[in-house]
Amino acid sequence: MVDGEDGTRSVPDEFGHVPVLLHRADELLGPAITADDPSGAGAVMIDATLGLGGHSEHFLRTYPGLHLIGLDRDPEALRIASGRLAPYADRTTFVHTRYDGIVDALDQAGLASTGTVAAILFDLGVSSMQLDEADRGFAYSVDAPLDMRMNPTAGLTAAEILNTYSHGELARILSTYGEERFASRIASEIVRRREKQPFTTSAALVELLYDAIPAATRRTGGHPAKRTFQALRVEVNGELDSLRAAVPAALDALAVGGRVVFMSYQSLEDRVVKQELTPLSKSKTPEGLPVELPGMGPELRILTRGAERASEQEIEDNPRAAPVRLRAAQRIARRTTA
Repeated sequence: MVDGEDGTRSVPDEFGHVPVLLHRADELLGPAITADDPSGAGAVMIDATLGLGGHSEHFLRTYPGLHLIGLDRDPEALRIASGRLAPYADRTTFVHTRYDGIVDALDQAGLASTGTVAAILFDLGVSSMQLDEADRGFAYSVDAPLDMRMNPTAGLTAAEILNTYSHGELARILSTYGEERFASRIASEIVRRREKQPFTTSAALVELLYDAIPAATRRTGGHPAKRTFQALRVEVNGELDSLRAAVPAALDALAVGGRVVFMSYQSLEDRVVKQELTPLSKSKTPEGLPVELPGMGPELRILTRGAERASEQEIEDNPRAAPVRLRAAQRIARRTTA
């Protein structure tokens, strides 16, 4: 058993991993993988957030002709996943990159960046492995170094951000990335306390948040550290900027008939995905014309009605699925640029 970020518990597989919405992802992506052959022969799938490889293992096992390209910025995740997927070594390519590195990953696999991929999966947010390794600093339920880097070899840590950002910068990221209404108050307290003692571990930050957030809000708004930890994680890893770059690259990589699934765990991620998908699902033909102009029709067909949520049974089996929002789309055409 493993503890979730909020103290819930779920039953892992042998790799400590419970893939979220696995069967729904298969329902949505499977038809694109098997479009030309029931085994998936000739089909390419990108797992843009490989993690511990739970989703990828399922697709490789289910579709014995599928070739999978797995991306992850965390070298430890790549090491574990590549070991897990070793039985499929002749059908896998692993690339150490963020999910906005899709073009380079396809290049490494010897594929063009446009129109070559049947299926793409994004399982966004922090991985089970990162949550469960206390020394990574993602979970507010244990005292640990304030790191939060998904790639622990590069970039600023959460502690460095807390200790160096100005009041205005801290308030901005807490408000924008954490949707924290007490952002300015928290930022002021961070600046005041770091002058006496720099932040190094999560316990000091959690203590500050209990003090800074009014008691009435603490009683009704969930754990007082949740929004601040989310905001720091997003800032440390450049998650939203990476996602804004990744979605267009992924959509461009899809062949006509190809499908993509996005699983988001907070409203900011889901909003980026929706903003990218919606315009491409609409016609560009001026209103009032009796026919669709050539090359002006929709490029995508949205496969989900809004953002799908996990069922009660899924959440019972895997509490980490509770916040997930799933959107999926299929490429139905490619507009000409001439």
